[in-house]
Amino acid sequence: MSEIKDSGRIDATFARLKAEGRGGFVSFTTAGDPDYDTSLEILKGLPDAGVDIIEIGMPFTDPVADGPTIQAAGLRALKNGQTLVKTLDMVREFRQENDTTPIVMMGYYNPIYAYGVDKFITDAKNAGIDGMIVVDLPPEEDEELCVPAKEAGLNFIRLATPTTVGRRMGPVLNENTSGFVYYVSILGITGTGSAAEAAVEEAVSRLKSHTDLPIVVGFGIKTPENVKSVSSIADAAVVGSAIVDRIKSNLDENNAPKAGCAADVLAYVKELADGAR
Repeated sequence: MSEIKDSGRIDATFARLKAEGRGGFVSFTTAGDPDYDTSLEILKGLPDAGVDIIEIGMPFTDPVADGPTIQAAGLRALKNGQTLVKTLDMVREFRQENDTTPIVMMGYYNPIYAYGVDKFITDAKNAGIDGMIVVDLPPEEDEELCVPAKEAGLNFIRLATPTTVGRRMGPVLNENTSGFVYYVSILGITGTGSAAEAAVEEAVSRLKSHTDLPIVVGFGIKTPENVKSVSSIADAAVVGSAIVDRIKSNLDENNAPKAGCAADVLAYVKELADGAR
């Protein structure tokens, strides 16, 4: 892969969105949910459904920042044998058909630590990953993963929250932060309430006064109207739990995908993505 495509997909995407005069749409799904093949089919269909940046979750047994919806998705994936190796395999398969849409891995540090930090960085880079969000690794631990990832050309994307103010702003938005800043618009776990538009607007303005990086807003965004509102304020809007809920609605009593599962999920994603347009 060329250096531009390999390390610059995120920057290129936000430049394109700026040229188009709109905010972007970011999707989140859990790798391997409900099974490898269906998850891969959904992953491959996301760009045509209007997704600008893909976040793919690394299943983990103790996802403390996630609500019941994404916790259940992770357990479904793990029960069907999903591993970090298989998640990277999915990205490699995706990259055989698409070398332009950014992919960000999102999850927790434990699976990466168990995999081996140096090996993970090398394998993620070679698979076509553009960046990572590691929700339980604070800036004070940058030497653990963030710095070597940055040196390898992978973006390390920070989470900011309503409590990221004052002196905390500096460590979160330090020189190791790249790609974009993910603003968690509510206090609490994924899949719960939604933030008021005025609160999101104030937070985005506050963050932009401290960084030139794009601001992407997630948590509590569930409808095309939500996407339209947030993507008009921020640089992009993220939907995760609502998409995962749609996957769940297409499963039978044994959590096996019904016929047309992927097609229905992708049609729903397109409705959401249209909100950003």
